[in-house]
Amino acid sequence: MPEAAGALGNGGRRGGRGRALGPVALVVAGGLSVQFGAAVAVLLMPRAGALGVVTLRLVLAAIVLMLVCRPRLRGHSRADWSTVVAFGIAMAAMNMLFYQAADRIPLGAAVTLEVLGPLALSVVVSRRLINLLWAGLALGGVVLLSGGGFDRLDPAGAAFALGAGAMWAAYIVFSARTGRRFPQADGLALAMAVGAVLSLPFGIAEAGSALVVPSTIGLGLAVALMSSVLPYTLELLALRRLPAPTFAVLMSLEPAIAATAGFLVLHQALSAADALAIALVVAASMGAVRTQVQRAAG
Repeated sequence: MPEAAGALGNGGRRGGRGRALGPVALVVAGGLSVQFGAAVAVLLMPRAGALGVVTLRLVLAAIVLMLVCRPRLRGHSRADWSTVVAFGIAMAAMNMLFYQAADRIPLGAAVTLEVLGPLALSVVVSRRLINLLWAGLALGGVVLLSGGGFDRLDPAGAAFALGAGAMWAAYIVFSARTGRRFPQADGLALAMAVGAVLSLPFGIAEAGSALVVPSTIGLGLAVALMSSVLPYTLELLALRRLPAPTFAVLMSLEPAIAATAGFLVLHQALSAADALAIALVVAASMGAVRTQVQRAAG
């Protein structure tokens, strides 16, 4: 890290390491918050259904972010609004597909399949032969996770997770574009509002009056804070001091964190083959990101 590299003496090196580890801890804490929030969302699904949970998460997160950020609505071009609307669509689709997957297959498996979307994006962007190795490693992990065929996992759940991965890749693209067009977190708040509006008809159709039960709203607020508001704040703070490539590598740990959350909160045990499959996908994600970083540095 730059801070550590510029320090002199043993005391300086210790201080540099501390400053370097600080943002890393924020990213890991954000990942823990997201995945344990997803575990709470699974517990909420019997009350409100998968789409109802998505609606609660997006609506409540949008309210919090709009109140905190108070984004300016005037003065934006048509291209600005097109970008933020596309970001909101990707966000809503990603969440709806992912929660449909988490309702059908274990959380660790869902996130492992979902992370293939960003991994594929990284491989395509890099365009290096070594990325075929990372893609093959990830494919091996997926085959192992499915037991040689998706009949071991619910086929619909696996398909929803893969669809969520495609939307996650789109989310990354439009998130970057939105960040360039809107100051601070204004674009995120507006996109969250777009996603909330889009998800509302689906949530009402599935959950109906269950969405306004106070205890359900309370759990939905917990999911919104844990899965959206808190992790975004932690990641924003971390990215002020942490290089984006390092951040991307840390995000590759999401499947392992999800598997841990599924085990501790939902009592979803992992077999040795499942653990190995998740480890292969995590290794492939890290390898692909590091390859992209080395190419950029070269």
